[in-house]
Amino acid sequence: MEKEENQNNNPTDENQNLDKETVKPEESSVEENKQETNQETKEEIKEPTPEEKIAELEDKLARTFAEMENQRRRFEKEKEDAFEYGGSSFAKEALNLIDNLDRSKYVLESDDKLKETDALKKTLEHLDIIKKDLISIFERNNIKPIDCINKKLDPNFHQAMMEIEDETKEAGTIVQEIQKGFTIKDRLLRPSLVGVSKKINKKEEKTEQNQENSGDK
Repeated sequence: MEKEENQNNNPTDENQNLDKETVKPEESSVEENKQETNQETKEEIKEPTPEEKIAELEDKLARTFAEMENQRRRFEKEKEDAFEYGGSSFAKEALNLIDNLDRSKYVLESDDKLKETDALKKTLEHLDIIKKDLISIFERNNIKPIDCINKKLDPNFHQAMMEIEDETKEAGTIVQEIQKGFTIKDRLLRPSLVGVSKKINKKEEKTEQNQENSGDK
């Protein structure tokens, strides 16, 4: 009986050994494939040549120098602007002095009690002298008033606040200055506030005439 059992067990052991032997060739083929892929990747990733490394360094160096030059130019421009236009905010505030002088002059001229009096004339003369002195100080510092009366409206220097009907002037011509504008060197410090002319609409003229005629009747 024992011999028969041993004989029965032997075939299964032989089958297991055969299975192990069949597995081994598959594993070896996988390892071979891995080695081949590793060799291919190594071949693909090639180290740059010395010439290529030098060219890359030269490119990086050129870019760095260009960036440094741009920064230098930007710094020089900011320094020039700070020197040339650094007083713009102070100049804007100082222009309020001229505005206040003009307002004071207008109030005095509008006072019926002071009209045609010597006191008014002397006061207005002193105000004009102060205004001229202020403008001369501004001009010495490259702050100049903008001439605008009888000129075409320029959005770069003028700001239209109203339209005034005027047949004698071309449409868009400045006929009134509400607030004087100024420039500092080649830049606008503040625009002139102005009134511009416009042509009278014929339809409006007819309606006004009809209203006047109906009122007379």
